[in-house]
This record gives sequence, structure tokens and C-alpha cells, in this order.
Amino acid sequence: MFITTEGINVGHTIKGVVEATTSLMLASEDIDKFNLFDQLFEEAKEKLEKKAELLDGNGIIGLKYNTEIAQVSVAPKFLVVHAYGTVVKTD
Repeated sequence: MFITTEGINVGHTIKGVVEATTSLMLASEDIDKFNLFDQLFEEAKEKLEKKAELLDGNGIIGLKYNTEIAQVSVAPKFLVVHAYGTVVKTD
């Protein structure tokens, strides 16, 4: 399985679009640990790969990530990563 933020210059068939959302609640003592986004990116990527396999794809092109820090009332804060891309099967 390959993943790229760009297109590819080989023959391919588009199999569909996949998306995945991951989130993490920050405890009050971890309120500034934004490096935890790293694990959310990895979790989102793994979810995308599983969905691409279900569509019989062997790659995801045009991968995009959106990040958000959502705060509910005073606490807690949530780190949110939403990822999406186009599943392809190369010829």
C-alpha cells in the first residue's frame, strides 16, 4: 500500500474516496501536549489503509489532513485529525 499527497504518473483505476477521523481527549495536566497529534496522524493513516484494502485498492493519492483543537466548555480539549484521499489500483 502506498500513500501520497500528490497524484501518480502510472496507469490506475480510481476505486473510491476514503476518510477517517481520530481524536484524543487531553487531560488537564496534558493540556499543552500537542505532540500527541503525531499518534493521531498515524491512527488515521492506518484506518485509511484498511478502508482502501476493502475497496481493492493498492494506494491512496491526494491525501489531505485537517486538524482541529476542539474545546468543550472549560475542559477538556480534544485533538482531532480528519484524513481523506482517493483510493486507486495501479495497472
